[in-house]
Amino acid sequence: MLQRLRHAEIMRRVRLSGATSVSDLARQLGVSPSTIRRDLEVLDRDGTLRRVRGGAFASVDADDDLPFAEVAALDEQDKEAVAVRAAQLVRDGDVILLDIGTTTMRLARQLRGRRVTVITSSLAVFDVLRSDPAIELLLLGGMVRRTYHSLVGVLTEEALRQVCADRVFLGTSGVRPDGQLVDSTLAEVPVKRAMIAAAGQVVLLADRHKFPGTGALRVCGPEDIDVIVTNQGTDETTLRNCAAAGAEVLLA
Repeated sequence: MLQRLRHAEIMRRVRLSGATSVSDLARQLGVSPSTIRRDLEVLDRDGTLRRVRGGAFASVDADDDLPFAEVAALDEQDKEAVAVRAAQLVRDGDVILLDIGTTTMRLARQLRGRRVTVITSSLAVFDVLRSDPAIELLLLGGMVRRTYHSLVGVLTEEALRQVCADRVFLGTSGVRPDGQLVDSTLAEVPVKRAMIAAAGQVVLLADRHKFPGTGALRVCGPEDIDVIVTNQGTDETTLRNCAAAGAEVLLA
């Protein structure tokens, strides 16, 4: 991969997660840790991120949100495989909650034509399903996060208190090695917690690049997750810790 393309990819990943490690970047981009360290030094000098021992985090001057289309272009094959596997968990007649995210958007595509009820805070999911006559579609209210095509805030959280869903499909910024589910956006965390409280089963959709992952804000512990749908090649230690807490792991 050319250096300029690698730098752009590093910045996308750092801005998405808030912080990341040299080892994670090396694994995700298929280069050596020493190459990543040199890249981070260059980006730190440019002021586009902050280099710290063992990794980097987003500069305080960086944009708060990575544009949705850029996130959707990352790890597309892994996300699609997760979405296809997750769709197999849905039964006709189910009431499901779909979290925000590019993988849940892909799951929505897999559900087109199914006789299910979908409740969501994702405008991307809404766009995928709004013309489908088979789907009963409920859009939660709230303040619009335009960059990430989502609805957040007290109206969203209050609406979720009226919901009783069979299962929720959650997205995430990452899963820590001890199984803690984390996120990088303050406004999204209360919505995710409210979705967990509103569902009978919690299904985490996370491609292999999210294990282990980073994020400054705790969403829930591994004991709160019933099922994890991810890819072959996911970090084994993180998955073992999640399974030990009671999560069923499904590999796409």
